[in-house]
Parts: sequence; structure tokens; C-alpha cells
Amino acid sequence: MADESTTAPEPAALYERRGNVALITLNRPKAMNSVNGALSTAVGNFLEQAEADDEVRVIVITGSGRAFCAGADLKAIGSGQSLEAEGHPEWGFAGYVQHWVSKPTIAAVNGFALGGGTELVLASDLAVVDENAQLGLPEVKRGLFAAAGGVIRMQQQIPKKVALELALTGEPITAAEGKELGLVNRVAPAGTALDVALELAEKIAVNAPLSVRESKAMIHRTALGADWEPGVWEANLNSMKIVFTSADAMEGPRAFAEKRAPVWQGK
Repeated sequence: MADESTTAPEPAALYERRGNVALITLNRPKAMNSVNGALSTAVGNFLEQAEADDEVRVIVITGSGRAFCAGADLKAIGSGQSLEAEGHPEWGFAGYVQHWVSKPTIAAVNGFALGGGTELVLASDLAVVDENAQLGLPEVKRGLFAAAGGVIRMQQQIPKKVALELALTGEPITAAEGKELGLVNRVAPAGTALDVALELAEKIAVNAPLSVRESKAMIHRTALGADWEPGVWEANLNSMKIVFTSADAMEGPRAFAEKRAPVWQGK
């Protein structure tokens, strides 16, 4: 019998290639695939691996267990751990949201995806969402804001007034509502998000690789308010410094943990 004390921990993310499709699976199911440094490092390195592999034409990212991604690992934050990919802070949250790759990316949202999970969806080129999953940016309910690209990208992908409502109320939307708004490409029957995403990936993978890569690049390059521009993220960082160092940023998570209404100070 193996000594549990010496058993190697499960990897924070998994990688496999299915034909011309690379599949990256967030693999912290007991923590609802919340993002810590190990997950960011693994995902970022797998993206690099897929980018360097000429046989890979599409990248699909999904979650293990009942969640896609529950956002940042609050326990890791509370213990002073960094959530950044080791040696690559420029890759952003989960090693993903600021990590440009030339190949199309598809989020296969198999379950819970509020907050940081929604920001992974926003960072992906396409999204397939389980019919029972919800999307949203609840950070304002905790004295924070959606700093991993949520407030940058949501307004680019749905009407601005709707984006403002989501960001300012923190209320979620259903997969079907996301589809109506253009945030979601496919709504998958319960339990089939990955299968549907892989089918969509195959429809892309059969096309000319160079044509696909350049089509993706041109769409992003010519988009108004391009979300890959360094200046956009510098402005985002300035807002983070104001919000995330505030008293309210400490009060929000504390109130949540204590199961009470937060008492905001506005500072």
C-alpha cells in the first residue's frame, strides 16, 4: 500500500492531444478549479507547448469535476501565495488571460464559471457553455472588481449597457442569455460541453492552419479597443492598485467568510 504522505500531488492542470486539438484541463476539482500559482504555471506552460506543436491547430480549455473555474484561490491569497505563473507574470491570471497564442482557443465551460471563470471565457476566442452553467462578474459584491480582463473584455463582446449592468450589479446570466448576447457560441446539453467544444474545434482544425491563424490575428489586431494592447492592461493595473488595497477589499471577503452583509467604507 502506498504511503499517502509521500504520494505525489495531482497536477494542477492536464494536457493531452486529440488529433489536431490540444486539450488543457484545469485539475483542482476539490477546489472547484480555483486558480493558484501551480495552476497558472501549468496552464501557461501547456499553452506554450501547444503553440510550439505544429500538429496542434486548436486549443480547448475545460475543467475537471463539477466546475469550470471558481476564480482565484482565496486560501492561497490568504496565506500570501502568489497566483502568478512561475517566471511569467506577463501571462496574467491562470497563465491564460494575457497569454497570446496564435491558435484559436475554445472554452468548454462544464460547470461553475462565475468571476475568474467568466474571465477565462472572455479571454477565449470561442465559448461552449453547459446549459446549467452561469456567467457573471460578482467581484463588486466583495469590494473588488473583475481585474483579470472582465471589465476590459465584457464591453467588447456584448452591448456596453449590458456589460455595465453585469459589472455593476454582480448578477449572473444563464448560458442561454449569454448565447443571445453573443458571449456564447454554443449552449451544450447538460454534461456535454466538452464534447460539443471538441466538435467545434474539429470544424476549425480541418481548415488551412495559416489561414486560421492569420484570420484570428487580424480580427484581434483590428478590433476597437484591442484587449491585447499593453496600455489597456496598464490602465487596468492602476485601477487594481486603488481597489485591491482598499479597506473595502478586505471587508468584502471577510464578510463573505463570516456570512454577514458587508459594511462598506468607500475607502
